[in-house]
Amino acid sequence: MSELCDFGLIGLAVMGENLALNVESRGYRIAVYNRTTEKVDALINGRAAGKNFVGCHSIEELVASLKKPRLVMTLVKAGPAVDAIIESLLPHLEPGDVIIDGGNEHFTNTERRTQYVEDKGLLYVGTGVSGGEEGALKGPSLMPGGSKEAWPLIKPIFQAISAKVGPNNDIPCCEWVGPRGAGHYVKMVHNGIEYGDMQLICEAYHILKEVAGLTNDELYDVFSEWNQGELQSYLIEITRDIFSAKDDQPDGDGYLVDKILDVAGAKGTGKWMSQLALDLGVPSTLVTTAVYARALSAVKEARVRASKTLSGPGPHDNPAFASATQELVSDKKAFVEAVRRALYASKICSYAQGFVQLQAASEEHQWGLNYGDCALLWRGGCIIRAQFLDRIKEAFDEQPDLENLLLFPYFKNVIDESQAAWRAVVMASKQLGVPTPAFSAALDYYDSYRRERLPANLLQAQRDYFGAHTYKRVDRDGTFHSEWLELRKQPES
Repeated sequence: MSELCDFGLIGLAVMGENLALNVESRGYRIAVYNRTTEKVDALINGRAAGKNFVGCHSIEELVASLKKPRLVMTLVKAGPAVDAIIESLLPHLEPGDVIIDGGNEHFTNTERRTQYVEDKGLLYVGTGVSGGEEGALKGPSLMPGGSKEAWPLIKPIFQAISAKVGPNNDIPCCEWVGPRGAGHYVKMVHNGIEYGDMQLICEAYHILKEVAGLTNDELYDVFSEWNQGELQSYLIEITRDIFSAKDDQPDGDGYLVDKILDVAGAKGTGKWMSQLALDLGVPSTLVTTAVYARALSAVKEARVRASKTLSGPGPHDNPAFASATQELVSDKKAFVEAVRRALYASKICSYAQGFVQLQAASEEHQWGLNYGDCALLWRGGCIIRAQFLDRIKEAFDEQPDLENLLLFPYFKNVIDESQAAWRAVVMASKQLGVPTPAFSAALDYYDSYRRERLPANLLQAQRDYFGAHTYKRVDRDGTFHSEWLELRKQPES
């Protein structure tokens, strides 16, 4: 009999194929299967030719080719397809074997599946996989959660294939996250933060283009400079590159980004985070704003019609264009720096919200998340990888019970230093009619969070007036209801 394999993988779309090649490149023998078996043959005879692969044409063949305890990972479309694969695997596996789901799955399904598979005597892992096609091949960020007993079994392979960071490039961006659906929840929050990051960068681009009049060449230079400092990140880096890409059509000319229709797609994880934030009662306003911004982009035809009817501010000499704003935007270099500061301050608020949601979810589901480790998982391989994440890890390492990133000295100082520029940029955008929903949401979150008192006292009075919902008082304990019709000023007869 031929040598048994260390790892099995089901699903050979681009992510699955690349991850399989990554596993094999780290010295492991891997068995692969796809429902459409032509994909198996194409891989074995193509990119995997001469490599340590075994191509399988059935689930039974895949399982039979694996060492015990068997490690089987699926990379297929989330939802019913995963349940179907689990059912097809169960008759062929034994107690102690591990099923791993690497798709973008809703955490509640992973919670359910972990219990179901464990009841069958097997182990289950739901892992976030971030980094796209390139990350899958060269080193993704991996966020595994589920049956804790599975971690020692998958750890050597997972940490071998993951991205590496640190001074010696030897710290894997993969660590055990927590029980049941914790891994997929952390991946969802990663994706939600990604939504916010991308929207903030797009707003910075829009402001610099529309207000400061920067060309694509100038934008390339600005983002190149930003990528050398506090904002250094994968998303800033690829945005820089986008500004330099020329139209690739045979009869095209100019820059490609200017030819792309302004309608953004979405796969749903940002919406999940927003919906779950509402369920938890935490204010993840940045991701929600970013989701709505994509929704607004999608009504392109309606926006085109509205643009012919609805008006906004005039040019810079409009009386509404305050002298302070005019002075700011007239100095291009100063304005670029103000936008950089506004972007960084907004980014801090976005991540602060993400970690507040992780804290609330961890408490709700009793996951015991390590927030510093979560930041480290995102330091390399994933889409939101950034220098900035080192600061977040430092914050939670120093203060594990940190209530909000905004309260950590480093982030507080950045906000203090950036506040004037941040407010000026938001004001300028409003006066000029350039939409900056995420910049504004971040600033509103900061201003609301730092206020000892908000106007919710009036809101609660309204609720008690029309619905007897009761209220609490600042001057005494207890819950109260008032007869507002009797207390109000009586109408004159």
